[in-house]
Amino acid sequence: MTYTGQTGRPFKTRFKEHMRDFKYNNRKSKFAQHHLDNGHAIQNMEEIMKIVHVTKKGRMLNTLESFHIYKETKDENQINDKLTAKGNEIFEAILKHDP
Repeated sequence: MTYTGQTGRPFKTRFKEHMRDFKYNNRKSKFAQHHLDNGHAIQNMEEIMKIVHVTKKGRMLNTLESFHIYKETKDENQINDKLTAKGNEIFEAILKHDP
């Protein structure tokens, strides 16, 4: 399963936030919630997280995040809020030509 998110902070800082939510059974993080609900242990950051894109915060980053959530939702492989993946003809065209 995949969780897609964006951060303006260092990647390691965001990972530590997810770890803290997991450790203290705080379900505000979808990442931590998935691990808690499914009995998964959390491995080290390098094994379970990767940077997909690096760009400045703003519309471009929001669009890239939306695309990846959309793609993973179509593949039934994401743990983000399902309502974040709305139909998008442009994303469909991209996926059709670059699966």
